Amino acid sequence: MANAPTKPTTPKKESGNASGMFATLTIPICIIISVVIFIFILGDPSHFAGGDPVGGDPTDIFGIVHKGGYLVPLVMAYVLMVIVFSIERFIVIGKASGTSSVDSFVKRIQGFLNTGNIDAAAAECDKQKGSVANVIKAGLKKYKEMDADTILDVDQKTLAIQKDIEEATALEMPMLEQNLTIIATLVSIGTLTGLLGTVVGMIKAFHELSGTATNTSALSSAISEALVNTALGISTSALSIVMYNVFTSKIDGLTYAIDETGFSIVQTFAASHKNK
Repeated sequence: MANAPTKPTTPKKESGNASGMFATLTIPICIIISVVIFIFILGDPSHFAGGDPVGGDPTDIFGIVHKGGYLVPLVMAYVLMVIVFSIERFIVIGKASGTSSVDSFVKRIQGFLNTGNIDAAAAECDKQKGSVANVIKAGLKKYKEMDADTILDVDQKTLAIQKDIEEATALEMPMLEQNLTIIATLVSIGTLTGLLGTVVGMIKAFHELSGTATNTSALSSAISEALVNTALGISTSALSIVMYNVFTSKIDGLTYAIDETGFSIVQTFAASHKNK
């Protein structure tokens, strides 16, 4: 019967460990970079009237963002994380797709299957590379094994091929979804952190209004803090949602290509052996 492919296990485990290490390092580095930007770039005296970052009014957008308070570097770190993890996912998914268009690759494989040229289809997988090609090649390898088998009947052979493709898919696909949970989490965290900054800013604003003599400068600073955090939080969530949907769409496309080609392999085998 079909056995789980064992060769890909170690590389996938190493890839998972590398991806986990990447995430572990990226998060604190993004936070550190954001704090540095907040203090030394946004908080530069040139962005404030009189060169006073504490009491001076902001003179440009950098100063306005700096007045958003100490939650600003945290939200900025979220934005950096979305950008970094998006670049990393683009690279990983691009490698998984292979050296050429997945649609063209699937059509070429189906053409070889229609002519019964399994060796040429396997050679095409070697040229294509990537996760999709790896899964298809595993199915083609099982195809040749079942073709030479004289013990099992056609239904058992077909089931063995299908199972081998599913097992190969189970090894390849999880790699594509790694770190997507971080991007998905940033959708909610970005909004909630921005909302927290908004609440803090409004508390300060109402505190100024409750005094006997309202400090208009402090009041405007508090309102600015609330609005800056709101804007940054919404921007982070919007970017996270867009990137998450882009990646899930790409992964769904790869999964569909694997399913379509795997179905063709199984059907081709069944059709060529139904009378044997």
